[in-house]
Amino acid sequence: MSSSGTSAWGLLLLRLAVGAVFVMHGGQKIFVTGFRGVAGFLAHLGFPLPLVAAIVLMLVEFVGGLALIFGIFTRWAAALSACVMVVAVLLVHLKRGFFTPGVEFPMTLLAASLALALSGPGALALGTKVGKG
Repeated sequence: MSSSGTSAWGLLLLRLAVGAVFVMHGGQKIFVTGFRGVAGFLAHLGFPLPLVAAIVLMLVEFVGGLALIFGIFTRWAAALSACVMVVAVLLVHLKRGFFTPGVEFPMTLLAASLALALSGPGALALGTKVGKG
């Protein structure tokens, strides 16, 4: 298998794993915690317009995760996911140290999101086939 072939499979695996994590976390916020619950948490952190921030957060995680899985608008979805992870690291996890529940997990998602934002979806993506990668 050529180097580009292995890169395509590597990016596919990365997109599927990172996308699934974001879909699950976004889905939990949407279907379990709810908009008001997430908004309350964000208000506690001092976010202005916490309900608006909650909606944006939930959409970035859920819809962005789906976009990563399918490889559609990958660079945008990954860049927005990276922004979410920067905020999570700085405002929530950093004070808890490195190991979970510290920065270990969100820092890994941040790095993976940045890698996808920089590399794009790879050849094995729906977006690559339709020009929306």
